[in-house]
Amino acid sequence: MKRMLILALLAAVTMTACSQVDYSNDSLRVTQAEWSIDTLEGFYLKRYQFGEGSLFCSAQYLSVIEIPVRSHRRLAFACDTALTSVSELAQRSNAYAAVNGSFFDMDYGNPICYLRIDGMPIGENTPAKEDSVRRKYYQHATLLLNSGRPQLAVPDSNRLWEDCLRDSNIMTAGPMLLRDGKPVPQRNDRTFVTRRHNRTALGIRPDGTTLLLVADGRFKHQAEGLTLTELQRIMKWLGCTEAINLDGGGSTTMYVHDRPYDGVVNHPSDNHRYDHEGQRPVSNAILVL
Repeated sequence: MKRMLILALLAAVTMTACSQVDYSNDSLRVTQAEWSIDTLEGFYLKRYQFGEGSLFCSAQYLSVIEIPVRSHRRLAFACDTALTSVSELAQRSNAYAAVNGSFFDMDYGNPICYLRIDGMPIGENTPAKEDSVRRKYYQHATLLLNSGRPQLAVPDSNRLWEDCLRDSNIMTAGPMLLRDGKPVPQRNDRTFVTRRHNRTALGIRPDGTTLLLVADGRFKHQAEGLTLTELQRIMKWLGCTEAINLDGGGSTTMYVHDRPYDGVVNHPSDNHRYDHEGQRPVSNAILVL
C-alpha cells in the first residue's frame, strides 16, 4: 500500500510538472539533437528518438526527408482507385521516397480533399454536413507542384476554389501551419487539433529546401504524437517559413527506397505495435522522384 501511494504521488508530481513545463527549451532539443542522418542520392533522411518526457514532456519519434533546393529530386502525387500502402504506391512509380498524402474516405477509398494529378481531377473537397458551400477545416491549405517543386497557397472559403487553378498537380489538405514565417492560428475546439496524434507535414525553407516530416504516435512510451500546435512549432524550429498539415493518424507513413521493412522507416500504428509493419492502406501519397 505504501509503495502504491508513493507511485501515485510521483505520478501526480510528474503530471503537475508537465502541465506547468516551459517549452522554451524544446526548440534547442530539436535543433541540437544528434539526428541520425543518411545521405542519399539527392536528399537526406534524418531520424531521432526523443525519450520519455524530453520533448513537450513526452516521448517522440521524428523522421524527416530533406530535399535541398539544388537537388535533382522532384515531388509528384500518386493515387489509386483502391486503398493501397504508401510503399506500394511508391514502388509502382519507382520513387526514391514517399509519405502519405491528403485525407480520404476509409470506406470508399476516394480522396475527400481536392486532388488533381497531371491535369486530371481525381478528388474534390467534400462538403460539410451543415454547409455545402464552405470547406471543412482540413481543406484550408493547398499544395501546388510546379515542375515538381512545391508551393503552398491558402484557398478562400469556397470549397470549389481549386477548380479555377490552372496548375496540373494540386493537393488540398490542411490546415496551414506556417505562412510567411508566422504560425497560423489554430482552432482550440477540435480534438483533431488539440489531441496528440501521428502527424505528417510538408514544409518549405526560405531557400527552397523541402522537408517532409512524419511524427509517430499512439505509443506513449516511445512516440506519443503531436498536437497541431506542437507540429507547427517543430516545423518552424526546423527552419520552415511555409508548412502544411497532411493526413495523419494511422495513415502516417514514410517510405525510403531499398530500406528494410519494405522501405518503411517510421512506425505506422495501424497494427498497434511499435514496429515498421503497421502501414494503413491509403488513397494517395506524395512521392520523391
